[in-house]
Amino acid sequence: MLRTIFLYSLLCGALATSNFIAAKEFKDPAPPLVSAPKGNADSEAEKHERLTFLKDPKMLSIDAVTSDWPRFLGPTDNAKTPETHLIDSIPEGGLSKVWEMEKGSGYTSPVIVDGRLILFDRLGDDETVDCLDPETGKLYWQYRYPVAYTDRYGFNDGPRASAIIDSGKVYTLGVTSRLTCLDLTTGSVLWQRDLMKEFDRANFFFGHGSCPLIYNGKLIVPLGTNGKEKGLSVVAFDQHSGALLWGAEHEWNASYASPIVATLQGEPRLIVYQGGESDPAFGGLLCIDLETGQVHDAFSWRPDKYESVNSSTPVAIGDDRILITTSYQKGATLLHLNKELKWEQLWDAPDFGIHWMTPLLLDGHLYGFRGRNEPDAWLASYDVETGKENWREDLEWTIPLKSGRDYRMKYLRGSLLHVDGKAFALGELGSLGILKLTPDGVTETSRTQLFLARATWSLPALHRGLLYVSQHEPDMEGVPPRLICYDLRK
Repeated sequence: MLRTIFLYSLLCGALATSNFIAAKEFKDPAPPLVSAPKGNADSEAEKHERLTFLKDPKMLSIDAVTSDWPRFLGPTDNAKTPETHLIDSIPEGGLSKVWEMEKGSGYTSPVIVDGRLILFDRLGDDETVDCLDPETGKLYWQYRYPVAYTDRYGFNDGPRASAIIDSGKVYTLGVTSRLTCLDLTTGSVLWQRDLMKEFDRANFFFGHGSCPLIYNGKLIVPLGTNGKEKGLSVVAFDQHSGALLWGAEHEWNASYASPIVATLQGEPRLIVYQGGESDPAFGGLLCIDLETGQVHDAFSWRPDKYESVNSSTPVAIGDDRILITTSYQKGATLLHLNKELKWEQLWDAPDFGIHWMTPLLLDGHLYGFRGRNEPDAWLASYDVETGKENWREDLEWTIPLKSGRDYRMKYLRGSLLHVDGKAFALGELGSLGILKLTPDGVTETSRTQLFLARATWSLPALHRGLLYVSQHEPDMEGVPPRLICYDLRK
């Protein structure tokens, strides 16, 4: 068991009481060995047996704004990207496929930086990192290591946390808490840690699944305690050496929501929404000092149900406010961090309980697919200032099947991606629509069925006008899980 070594205080002159920082320092139980990059940095991407290339994408407009996609919620951690010059409607006959690749199990999205796409999933008994050319699907390199994990609830056994890319390095957090740093160019291992063995940890309902965060050289990981006493709820490692920098002490276990950094009371603060496996169920929102790991305040917000989790990433809203939402009859709440660095609750909305997607914030209004299960899911909008519902809409249509009958369809627990002045909605059965979202209602301007498969739960990635969608389960025709690249260029 990791033991507390000593207390320390940061004394920087005469500090106001509300700004005084005191935090525990924890000994690193197993600092990793760091290796230099190995391999050929000039190697070319090659075709591989899992790839099917279909056609070249359209030329990218010289006026198009583009952006990298370094983390699963995009460049600003809020399911938005500044890209432009995308199609306004889906062509008759559907989107044009550029390439597709058979993928393994898992619920991750690809990430893309510097002309390299990283997909983290599980092939057979190995967690696998593939580095691909994003426009051709060709393989630069692959790294894999054995993993032993079986989901106790019958979901698939692959990783839940998408990779992240920063400073020429790839970081992955596996379903059994294997934390790995790879060289983006060559795929060689720079360092690796087994957090389950190194730290005193509770179990997870569905494995370790919160996507880490990198900020100012720190690799921040919601870790989780042993479920019995205060411990390392959140940790920060040096992103280059893997060494432990600080630990945020709290009794809450890691959730499936991902941390963000938000400017609150004039300073960047670490915001972590915790709440994984614990009995009794507990969890909520932590505000943490980024330099020391000191927990400024904790606000409890978790369903009173053992088999529940917090999965929706917090949304930063201007004027020192954070929105959090969770399913299982709990709902959403808007919090304000005051000058004493304490949370104040502004309102709550019991019906805006979102299972895992991150709500979109557009011009002072929130939009999201709420609902715990498929039958009770619908799209809703809420006013940020009042917490009142603007509207709710359960869009419905039918699609023909090869059997000759029609199949009733909805977006169900979908995802929303905002780009180029429009919202792309990905339904959990493989539907993709273009929506116009306003406080007065929703207009569906276009829609297509990409495939018909369950568990389409990951936000798509967008890079240089190309959309990358992860199909996590076999489709109705028996086609295995795939990563598919679609052309959205005008």
